Formats: sequence, structure tokens, C-alpha cells
Amino acid sequence: MTASLSLPRNMRVGRGAADELGEVVTGLGLSRPLIVTDSFLARTGAAERLSATLKKAGLHPQVFSGTVPDPTTDSLAAGLRELQQHGADAVVGFGGGSPMDTAKALALLGVQGGDMRNYKAPHVNRGSALPVIAVPTTAGSGSEATQVTVITDSASDEKMMCLGPAFLPIAAIIDAELTMSMPPRLTADTGIDALTHAVEAYVSRKANPFSDSLALTAITAIGRNLRRAYEDGSNGEAREAMMFAATQAGIAFSNSSVALVHGMSRPIGAHFHVAHGLSNAMLFPAVTAFSVNAAQGRYADCARALGVATAQDSAACAADKLVEALRVLCRDLKVPTPAAHGIDKDHWSRLTPLMAEQALASGSPTNNPIVPTADEIQALYAEIYA
Repeated sequence: MTASLSLPRNMRVGRGAADELGEVVTGLGLSRPLIVTDSFLARTGAAERLSATLKKAGLHPQVFSGTVPDPTTDSLAAGLRELQQHGADAVVGFGGGSPMDTAKALALLGVQGGDMRNYKAPHVNRGSALPVIAVPTTAGSGSEATQVTVITDSASDEKMMCLGPAFLPIAAIIDAELTMSMPPRLTADTGIDALTHAVEAYVSRKANPFSDSLALTAITAIGRNLRRAYEDGSNGEAREAMMFAATQAGIAFSNSSVALVHGMSRPIGAHFHVAHGLSNAMLFPAVTAFSVNAAQGRYADCARALGVATAQDSAACAADKLVEALRVLCRDLKVPTPAAHGIDKDHWSRLTPLMAEQALASGSPTNNPIVPTADEIQALYAEIYA
């Protein structure tokens, strides 16, 4: 069995790497990048500072700050107009997961046209797109190194996973200094998101030796540093370790896959507007407990990498320790249940059958160690509510 592996062509990694963005873009032979970001990064001046870096290199950037959380098909329209009016020859995704997803979608639509509904999984997108240069400001999504984007269908509220080499950034700037201002809640949610990526990549039915090594390395780094970054946002060592781990986990799942947690997470985000990392965190312990007996050895490896089990523990014991460690981690990082987050119980129950259907339709649950039925997914949604 062979694995098809994809990574960005150029990665600049280290504190201060963002200052080299102009050099990276110039080196790719590009001159008119569109910076795709959000209103927060525009308001704080971070987007303009990035634009100044590009101008200093003799380039002609334009900033689009109209990205919305959990981008929708409707929200892409303004960005696509900006892209065309600027005559952009590249897209710089600057921010967290939502700007990254938007940048990737615009890069493809700017060349191929059509509607994002035409590009959703299981279709694999191999066609041409504008080059994407990713500059993440959170340590979580790993989108800077993945061939995946997620866009919500405005008509149906379906959170569509779109995948393929067309969405893989050509370059990525991994600069931990850009994450130093993340508040504790965002640090927790994005950190657990990265851990979910790594664990699901490792236990996935599509796992391979390349993705395995990166996943386990990321799990170890997250186990040592997530609480430190959460408790003290100024801890540069912990921030840098989390940034590298998020990228490693992103590469791992992009070259393996995610599984049931992500399949169930996307409908929660679409229907209840819960941030992606937080919805993953709500699900992670319960879904792991559901899945663990189908791949005890793999989950045991994750437990040992996380530092919650030893080589002397049996596979069953280590796997159980992982489940308990995830519960404790979510408690320590104050992850709310859907009920505590303010989601109405009747609304949750009413949408559960649809969410289960959408989770299965995404394809991610088929990569899980145990492939669930719709009834089992509904039971898991009921379990985590309160």
C-alpha cells in the first residue's frame, strides 16, 4: 500500500518569520497578492503591517478583511469581487481557520469559477487555483499545511468539507509571535483542535508511517505545552511549541484523514455557530471513549505520546487512560457542554437526526476505527449535550 503525500513547497518556520513574507512571495514570481483576513486583524493594524512588509519588497498587495467566522458560500462573494478587481495573482491567508478557509476557496473560485457546492467531498479537487501563501495567527487548525477547506452552504447550513491538492498552500509562514495575543479561551479551543487532528490522523483507517510520525510528535508537544500556553499566554516557549505542533498535526491529518470527531463537529458549528475548535473539544472525550476498543493499540500509542501512560501499561489500560486524560484536559481548560454554552435542549434534540445525517455524509466517520450508525451518532450527540 502506498500513500500519496502533499506538503507546501516552501515553509518558513520560526519567530519573526512573518518579516520574510515579501521575500517568499517575490521568490514565487508573484506581485499582486490579496491578503484575506478578518476585521479583528484589520482593526488591530496587524493586516496593515503585513501589507507593509509586502510593499517594502516592491509588491502590490490589497487587503480584504471581510472574512466571517465559519465562512459561508454567501460570504465568499465580496472576497471574489475584491480578488477580481485587484487582478490578484496570489492569495495570502492571514489569521485563524476562517481566513484560511476563505483564502483557499477564493483562490480556487478565482480560477475555476462556479459554486463551492460543486467542490465538496467526496469530489477531490485537482484543478488549477491561484497560489495560496498561508500566515496563521492561531495554533490549531493546521490549515497552512492542509489540502482541505470548509465552507458552510448558506442555503442548507451544511458545513461542506472540500478537499484536494487545489487547496494546498504553496507556501506557509509559521511564526509563533503572531499567536502571543491569543486569549485563554482561543488558546484552549485551538490547542484541543490540534490535538484532535493529531489523534484522529493516527487512529484513522488512512493512517500511514509518514503521518504517524508527525501525529505522535505533535501529541507529545501538545501534552507538554497546551496547559502552559493556556495558563500564561506570554510563555513564548510554549507558544512556539504549540505553533509547530499545530502545523505538524495539520500535515498529519492532511496526509491521513480526520475521523468521527470532525464529522460530528461540523454540523454543530453550522447549526449553532460554535467555533470549530470548541465543538471538537465538546465531542473529543465521548467520541474517543466510543471508538477506543476498536483500535486499542493505536489509542495506547497516543496515550504514551501524550504522557499519560507508560510502556508498562497494557494497551487496554493505556487507551482507557487516554480517555480519562481527555476528560481532565477539557475540564482543566473549562470546555463547556452544549448546554452550558447556551444551546437550547429542544433545538439540539430536534436537529440531532439532521446533524447525524450530515456527519455521515461528510465521509469523515468512515475513517474512524469503528464506523458508527446514524443512531449511534445521535446517541453521542445526546450524551455530550449536558
